[in-house]
Amino acid sequence: MSLTEAQRFHLKKFIKGLEGFRGRHTELVSVYIPQDYDMNKIINHLAQEQGTASNIKSASTRKNVTDALERMIQHLKLFKRTPPNGLVVFSGNVAEREGQQDFKVWSIEPPIPLKTRIYRCDKEFVLDILRDMLEAKEVYGLVVMDRRDANIALLKGKTIIPIVKTHSEVPGKFKAGGQSAQRFHRLIEGAAKDHYKKVAEYMKEAFLSMEGLKGIIVGGPGPTKYDLVDGNFITNEVKKKIIAIKDLSYTGEFGLEELLEKSQDVLAQEEVTEEKKIVGKFLEKLAINRNMVAYGEADAMNKLKMGVVDILLLSESLSDEKIEEFEAAAKPVGSEVRIISTQTREGAQLRDLGKVAAILRYEVHT
Repeated sequence: MSLTEAQRFHLKKFIKGLEGFRGRHTELVSVYIPQDYDMNKIINHLAQEQGTASNIKSASTRKNVTDALERMIQHLKLFKRTPPNGLVVFSGNVAEREGQQDFKVWSIEPPIPLKTRIYRCDKEFVLDILRDMLEAKEVYGLVVMDRRDANIALLKGKTIIPIVKTHSEVPGKFKAGGQSAQRFHRLIEGAAKDHYKKVAEYMKEAFLSMEGLKGIIVGGPGPTKYDLVDGNFITNEVKKKIIAIKDLSYTGEFGLEELLEKSQDVLAQEEVTEEKKIVGKFLEKLAINRNMVAYGEADAMNKLKMGVVDILLLSESLSDEKIEEFEAAAKPVGSEVRIISTQTREGAQLRDLGKVAAILRYEVHT
């Protein structure tokens, strides 16, 4: 399951806010409650841990642990039931000076269903499971090729990650020198088959055992891609993973970008496509009717305050404070907020246009 940029932003900010805290002893409490787990069982367990903590020899550590558990229990009692994705709670004395008290409790419903139950007291909060959620788990394999060149890459989240680039030995043109046309044709076909075998072997190495691979998309100019896929070159296990074949005008890096563009039907559920689509919609309206959009921080904030913004687009390159400022302004007027990465061409365009843009509910003449 992939996170939206908004989910990623808020989770990253939550983690960052807890990373700096250190306990003097094992007195910072982390609790992970899986989805569908009985909240009362967790509360009872924490109450038992309070009893166990009373045996801690150090008076200050004992007080810090028991008080942290008490704050956490009171916080959990605010929940009628465990949230759909589970709940993660942290509690502890985060005072900077020893001997002082500053007990805090934080909780978050994770964006991905939680399967793990954890109770731990440590010198720092247990954050690795939340950090792991920030990593894009789902990937697609991309193969762009013709008779001369092939590029193999991954689409991870919104980023195209090159894996291998290979060049064939297929002769480009007929050369004089007594070679018969038939012999030259055999040379070309032989070199082409060697090229296909090499590409198929690279695909096997890259994709056969890859965890989280949702599928492979193959593209290229002309019929070569079909020669590769339909010929006896790719192992059956890898061939089963091919979900689409696309006609392209280019190979190389441009070809990979074009393959991404032309695979929007396949990637319809992937956020990269949604991002490209929504920024594309803004750019189209900007070209056709300037009165239906706003861009730049001042213009977009002004339109938000007027209550005329339908969709607000925020570049991830904005500061956290700015993103939160715009989100706060959008909430009371019911504007939808999208945080857009800078890893696509459209995302880079948004960044260069002033990092903030808006699609309006109706024309506004100013």
